[in-house]
Amino acid sequence: MTSWIGKAWPVAVPVVAAVVLALTFGRHHLGTVVVVLVAVVLAGTVLAAVHHAEVVAHRVGEPFGSLVLAVAVTIIEVALIIALSSSGGAKAETLARDTVFSAVMITMNGLVGLAILIGTIRHHTVRFNQEGASAATTTVAALAVLTLVLPTFTTGTDNASFTGVQLVFVAIASLALYGLFVFTQTIAHRDFFLPVGPGTRATPDDETVHAATPTGRQTLVSLGLLLLALVAVVGLAKVESPAIEAGVAAVGFPPSFVGVVIAL
Repeated sequence: MTSWIGKAWPVAVPVVAAVVLALTFGRHHLGTVVVVLVAVVLAGTVLAAVHHAEVVAHRVGEPFGSLVLAVAVTIIEVALIIALSSSGGAKAETLARDTVFSAVMITMNGLVGLAILIGTIRHHTVRFNQEGASAATTTVAALAVLTLVLPTFTTGTDNASFTGVQLVFVAIASLALYGLFVFTQTIAHRDFFLPVGPGTRATPDDETVHAATPTGRQTLVSLGLLLLALVAVVGLAKVESPAIEAGVAAVGFPPSFVGVVIAL
């Protein structure tokens, strides 16, 4: 029974999400029950999207699989930001910045810290690829400083933001930096980003590290369901955005807390 549910929910949730989206999109003044239902479906759809992204990622193998996951998660984050920004007015001007900052803090401090803690408790010694971890960490740190910290020290505007010319420079610099990282990850030093075993580097096909590789049919099905889930996430986020903003305001949290909600 448990095995059947585990196989069925990633398929059923995107379909259910598409149906819920068709029934609720464009409608205003949804009842509390409907809002809660949409929130549950939205959360489940995000999990389903990540699941299918992992299936596709496992098929293409590391380090390309990490890029698939990164693209899927980025699409989800951007969709939520756009959905909430489009209905937030002036209060949502800093939503993108707040979300990116929250995502960086949650990932670098929370998720990495938990991974090290749980790995240490379970294995006593955590093995990881130091070269790859260092490259990823320094890239994220550089991008965070460039986009989140540097605007505070610019003098072109009065509100700690970039001017148009500065935005062009930062955009080009960020793309170049990330492009170099992807080149390093996929071509120049691909082995830096492969899983490591006890004392040795593992290959992407090592079944002691990964489960069995999905078949071509399973991968295509997951790819289709991933696209459906991403579309549903975009639409349901738009439907749910007024309720998220109202909920944050109701508990007395600052508007920037919406960024934390999106990042989570």
